[in-house]
Amino acid sequence: MTEDLFAAARRCLDAAAPDAKVSLTFTTAEAWEAGRLALESDLAPAPIAEPGRPPRPRLVAPGAVPRRSARSAEGRAALIHAITHIEFNAINLAWDAVYRFRAMPRAYYDDWVGVAAEEANHFGLLRRRLAELGHEYGDFDAHDGLWEMARNTSRDVLVRMALVPRVLEARGLDVTPGMMERLRQAGDPRTVSILELILREEVGHVAVGSRWFRFACRQRGLDPEPTFLDLLQRYMKGRIKGPFHEAARSAAGFTDTELTELKRQAGVDRE
Repeated sequence: MTEDLFAAARRCLDAAAPDAKVSLTFTTAEAWEAGRLALESDLAPAPIAEPGRPPRPRLVAPGAVPRRSARSAEGRAALIHAITHIEFNAINLAWDAVYRFRAMPRAYYDDWVGVAAEEANHFGLLRRRLAELGHEYGDFDAHDGLWEMARNTSRDVLVRMALVPRVLEARGLDVTPGMMERLRQAGDPRTVSILELILREEVGHVAVGSRWFRFACRQRGLDPEPTFLDLLQRYMKGRIKGPFHEAARSAAGFTDTELTELKRQAGVDRE
């Protein structure tokens, strides 16, 4: 019997060891691309739960994760670890987008399987860079903010697409250039080159969220712009931060109206 994509996605979600999650992600993406996974399943998605992850890093409140300067070797490793943790979570988020939301067009699954594979590659690149600096994934505390939003958006693909790719993951488009500059100043071109690749591909990941958010709006006869802004008010009021990388966000599908409202909510002026 041919395995279905949703069972394979669940297996990737459940894998706790980083090596296993990455390996399963790549083999599942290859199987999907080769047409070896069915899109039909008799089993509905289970209620959202904790994804598989290793016992470390220790998860703490977001405010309890210390900010480190990239000028010191330890601070640079802590910064890279924080990004590595985001990419590990992003693997789970991509697979949950596949597993949780059924009856979407095949192109939706093509997109999110591809995102999962790219996030796994990002995680691997950063994990190897950490090892070069004498550290492992898990050596520093981290927080669970991304998966908390996954729990909050688990019942509606429209809300998930609006708030995870287009809010939380889009924040990476804004902050990555500044991190790259700090790492350049600290004399770490190796990490900068990794972040350059990640930034390019993350624009595409946020664009996937924009594309399927607008698809869900069209299905329901909703205007995407006011729908997105309403969701920001309902879920993110007072939590939007600037400045914004407007060129990257525009490339990822944000409209001028959306950017203007994001800047208004963050209390920053348009460039």
